[in-house]
Amino acid sequence: MSSTVISSGGSNSNSIHQGKLLVHIAENGHSYELECNENTPVEALMRHMEPVSEINFNDQLLLSLGLRLEPHRPLSAYKLPSNDGGGEVFIFNKARLQANSPPPQPEQIDIVEIPDPQLPVASNDHHPLDDDLDPALKALPSYERQFRHHYQRGHAIYSRTLLKYETCERLWREQKVQARAVDVACRNFDQYYRGIIQNYTEFMKQFTSQHRAYSDLLANFDKELEKLRAIKLHPSLQTSTRKCLLDLVKEDNLRKVADTCSTSQRQFENKVSQFKQMFLEVTHKVEELFASRDSLPIKNLDPVIEEHLRYINEQKSIMQSLSKDVSTVKKLVDDCVSCKLSSSLRPHDAVSALGPMYDVHDKNHLPKMQACNRPISKLLDSCKDKKHEMSIFLHNYVKKIVYFTYVIKDVKMQFPVFREAMVRQDELFADLKLVRGIGPAYRASLAEVVRRKASMKLYMGMAGQLAEKLATKREIEIRRREEFLKSNSSYMPRDLLASMGLYDNPSLCDVNISPFDTNLLDIDLSDLERYAPEHLAGLPSKHVSLYGSKELAVEDIEKYDSEQHLEACDLAEIAGTSKTEVENTKLKADLASAIAVICSLCPAAEYETLDDDKLDSLLKNSAQKTAEALHLKDEYAKHLQSVINAKHTQCESYVKRIKELEQRISDQYDASCISNSLDAKLGDHTSQAGKSREGVDENMMDSSGINQQMDSSMLETQVQVCNKSGNDKSTGQLGMSLTNSSTAESTPKALNVLPCDAVAESNLDSKVGGNLVLELQNALAEKSNQLSDAENSLEAAMNEVSLNCAHLENCLHEARAETQIHLCAAESRASEYSTLRASSVKMHGLFERLRSCVYASGGVTGFADSLRVLAQSMANSTNASEDDNITEFRKYIGVLADKVGFLSRHREELLGKCPKLEAANEQLRKELEEKKQLVKTLYMKHQIEKQANKEKISFRRFEVHELAAFVLNSSGHYEAINRNSSNYYLSSESVALFTEHLPSRPSFIVGHIVHIERQTVKSSPNSPRPEYSVADQIDNPTSETVMDHLALNSGSNLNPYGLPVGCEYFVVTIAMLPDTAIRSSSMDS
Repeated sequence: MSSTVISSGGSNSNSIHQGKLLVHIAENGHSYELECNENTPVEALMRHMEPVSEINFNDQLLLSLGLRLEPHRPLSAYKLPSNDGGGEVFIFNKARLQANSPPPQPEQIDIVEIPDPQLPVASNDHHPLDDDLDPALKALPSYERQFRHHYQRGHAIYSRTLLKYETCERLWREQKVQARAVDVACRNFDQYYRGIIQNYTEFMKQFTSQHRAYSDLLANFDKELEKLRAIKLHPSLQTSTRKCLLDLVKEDNLRKVADTCSTSQRQFENKVSQFKQMFLEVTHKVEELFASRDSLPIKNLDPVIEEHLRYINEQKSIMQSLSKDVSTVKKLVDDCVSCKLSSSLRPHDAVSALGPMYDVHDKNHLPKMQACNRPISKLLDSCKDKKHEMSIFLHNYVKKIVYFTYVIKDVKMQFPVFREAMVRQDELFADLKLVRGIGPAYRASLAEVVRRKASMKLYMGMAGQLAEKLATKREIEIRRREEFLKSNSSYMPRDLLASMGLYDNPSLCDVNISPFDTNLLDIDLSDLERYAPEHLAGLPSKHVSLYGSKELAVEDIEKYDSEQHLEACDLAEIAGTSKTEVENTKLKADLASAIAVICSLCPAAEYETLDDDKLDSLLKNSAQKTAEALHLKDEYAKHLQSVINAKHTQCESYVKRIKELEQRISDQYDASCISNSLDAKLGDHTSQAGKSREGVDENMMDSSGINQQMDSSMLETQVQVCNKSGNDKSTGQLGMSLTNSSTAESTPKALNVLPCDAVAESNLDSKVGGNLVLELQNALAEKSNQLSDAENSLEAAMNEVSLNCAHLENCLHEARAETQIHLCAAESRASEYSTLRASSVKMHGLFERLRSCVYASGGVTGFADSLRVLAQSMANSTNASEDDNITEFRKYIGVLADKVGFLSRHREELLGKCPKLEAANEQLRKELEEKKQLVKTLYMKHQIEKQANKEKISFRRFEVHELAAFVLNSSGHYEAINRNSSNYYLSSESVALFTEHLPSRPSFIVGHIVHIERQTVKSSPNSPRPEYSVADQIDNPTSETVMDHLALNSGSNLNPYGLPVGCEYFVVTIAMLPDTAIRSSSMDS
């Protein structure tokens, strides 16, 4: 891995993030570490890597984290270089990704071969002890040379082994880089593939919705026509040519349109089916491509390489031993030379000790180092094979990705065509959609008529109410003005007040509304179902949902109600109109508005489909709303029952109290009649009446606790009975009246009863008694009327409660029916899920059995046998009720078992042929090596001849970059050999260049022409002579052409070469040639 710095050419601000970037070449796994900043453009990176990677700029494809790097964007757009130093960029060669590109060749691994050192020769390395007469001393230098040779040979073996080991590590790193390159390419392709999958899903959802709606439209076309034919128009709308709704359209034209739409629908469906089949095939192949990534031919070599490190360590220990032995023998030799041997160690003892050491070197250490080198060599060969296999896999895999990218692009280009076809379908079916919308539009129109009539009535009522309010305010204002004039006219003159304008009165407000909606049909809400039944609203089919539209309609109606809430509150007090009538009119308008809104939404809602998520949410919301409706119904029923019970309890308590009062009045009347005290004063009777009244008031106050929830419309009555008017007839009438009012509601007012004395009747005025009795009868009659009104109110309340209960029961039935529908759908889905789960469990079991076969021991033969047994077992256990997928899977397993068995047998045959093929391959390899050597020899010969032919000397016309030969003439100048013209002389600079390192001037000079300068000999000796320096010649942009100059640039006079005046000559500057053989061209060249 090399490290390089890339300059971005931008600002050097400290805020720019600097970092390291790893760049990997995907095709060979080579890595480079670059120093760059976030402002570095991608183009600069590509330009820098072009000579390094040997990939042309236009052929480079850069990927990082699955994203493609665009040349015109900076690295910061891709968050590179990263702060943690983990930013990686992979470069792919687009030229190698074409379909016809050849597979990569095995990478040439150049390992420097370190030769073994030559055997030492005593004559080349003479030692003083070689001439010693003692054989033992004479043998010591020989041992030293041998030991040093052993060390050098071991060092060569160790260096070769270490270099091979490092190469193995490098190849393993490159394999991992290539594996990451595969992942990056897959990630980039996966992003693009997911995008096209999303587009396909959205398109199929739109197509399915459209196809389902239009198929339903075509299937029910005849029914729709019959429905329109069955609905007669309102009598006032009928004409001679228009009797029913079908007469609003042309039936023949519609049938032709329906036929056209049906044909177009079938054709479009076929096209989409073909497209779907093609897309599914592409999807299947892409999934297979993703699955094939699991077969990535990479094996973790870290443990293997770590294990082989022990051979390097063993060689290191041997090298230490050899080095130590070389030091030992050298010390012995040095001691012998300097005569420093101890008395205990003699030369013979040293020689005898060095013999076994030599044997250890020759028979143990060096062979062991050779043995350690062989496993490393085998590991290197294995790493080379693995690296080549990984390169082949990467090449083929990325080529497949590129191929499928082009295929998916073609598929993507078809989406706009199909969407345009869907728009065309919408245009074709526009007329058929109108057929389904006629019925809802007719019903909505009639509902709008009813709504407008009710709205007009409410509008007129509000106008009258406004006039009454203004009239009341005018009267109040007039009275206030009159009071002001009355209180101040006595102090102020009348004319003065008139001058102030204080005698004016407010004008009358005349609310006048011009007639409108006079042409509305004379229909009511009850006529709506007669002329436009509910089925005209276009109920959805079984696969179409209308719930969303219903919810929308409810929201619209609620919005309409909320907008008119204040107006509705004011309608309750319209003069001349009862509250019930106003509410009924308002409800008619609201109901008609709701019907119109629902009818307008039904045609559009018929084409709305529900997916699984919406269906689940709809089921949940429906169940929740049903539960809430049931709960509210139960709560309201309990409330009504409690109100009825409370009313019933109050009525019973009133009946009981009235009976008690009747009994007490009767007892008091009897007691007063039996009294014989004729002298009693009227005060005594009054006190008795007060006591009686006090008792009655007390009893009635006791009953007032029960009467707290009674209707406030009941009148309060106080009855006073004179003691002189109490006769049997009046007592009977009183008892009858009180009995008849036993169910009436009363307020907690005291009923004062004054008993009469029959004995004092003659002393009282009969007329007064008769008036009192008449007054009592009137009070009782009024109480009876109030009781009747209360009974009528209670009966109306009971009727309203019954209507509400019936409405709630209907809502409950509808909710239960809707819940039952959703329950059936949920049960159907649950059944489908159970079936799918059972099938999935079976498939899982089959896959487990297949997995056990795949991972079974025994190699390829064992796998083939186990797979054949599995196929036979699955074929014997076939069940007729199984899913089609399971049956197809069993079939595939059988086919796979047959093919694996065939491949196993074929493999055995190939293994038998392998030795012969290896022998033939070895023979071919030898012949190939010989051919290569021959080709290399011929190529070198050709290169030499080519170089010789290229570097020919020119003898006719001189031009820059050609070769020229100059010979030394008699004047001491070098003159060029030229057949066509003469006077070509070598410049003084070139002469100095060629002769400065030579002892004498050569007889000829040959070189490359770099500059030619034309001069002319002048006759005037006083003419200025410009000097042309070498720098001027170099800076001249036309140095490749012969320049015209009028003066000389060298020499001490005007004619250095002895030429006549006016003669032209040329000064040539040449460069030295490399040390190569030059063959002079023939004279004809």
